[in-house]
Amino acid sequence: LLGGGTGFVGRALTQLLRSRGHEVTYVSRQEGKDRISWEELSRRGLPLCDAVVNLAGENVLNPFRRWGDAFCREVISSRVETTKTLAKAIADAEQPPRAWVLVTGVGYYRPSPTAEYTEDSPGGDFDFFSRLVSSWEAAALIPGSPARGVVVRSGVVLGRDGGAISQMIWPFRLGLGGPLGSGLQPFPWIHIRDLAGIVCHALESECLQGVLNGVSPSSHATSNGTFAQELAAALGRPALLPVPAWAVRAVFGAERAVMLLEGQRVLPKHTLESGYHFIFPDLSGALKDIVA
Repeated sequence: LLGGGTGFVGRALTQLLRSRGHEVTYVSRQEGKDRISWEELSRRGLPLCDAVVNLAGENVLNPFRRWGDAFCREVISSRVETTKTLAKAIADAEQPPRAWVLVTGVGYYRPSPTAEYTEDSPGGDFDFFSRLVSSWEAAALIPGSPARGVVVRSGVVLGRDGGAISQMIWPFRLGLGGPLGSGLQPFPWIHIRDLAGIVCHALESECLQGVLNGVSPSSHATSNGTFAQELAAALGRPALLPVPAWAVRAVFGAERAVMLLEGQRVLPKHTLESGYHFIFPDLSGALKDIVA
């Protein structure tokens, strides 16, 4: 059962799960073939299933939405309330699922040019996004449940037809791309096939639980400037035009601009220890696959 299955990550995960012989049902706004609505889930409870995944969440970096109280409430509710609804349905189910996986974000860790974070590092209470991740993950907790819980904290998801690349690609194709702000800030990234792969690995590994960082093994060494150069190189274009910090703040608002102008060096320590093998561990390979 997949909340947020029609989104960018949801489509990739669905494709992978079905290719591995799993059946997928979506929880979405409307009912239909292979889907139930959030309202029906609240009313009738959890349908019989082996596992539940929540990927639901309003796109925080939607440049067409002004950052204000109403949008903030949507961002919180689309994550925390959907997670609460699924957690309650799991808690109340006569036959609970075996696994319950939530995908959150590395915004949990405090931005720093030097600190390196593993899944055991503290975080979660210093700005809007860290508090969002904390309340989102807290909403997933089901004390005493037989369903093993896994949280995947995702970095910036790179892939075709959506996510960060879809918003950046045209300036870079036109030779107008460049680093954001100083370009020195860490850029924690993951290829969409690896994020889907980690979730699938969490579902299929019967003893896996706790937090997994959904970032590539080399992302702790990637800066925003390096990312801009690699993306330009993959497209055969220059990356000469930095976007000044004030322009990023003007478009996204100060609160959201932090996500782009600051970053975290995050290591997928537990993810690697759990036996997951990355398909795209390095940035140039990931970008070549995406823009080819």
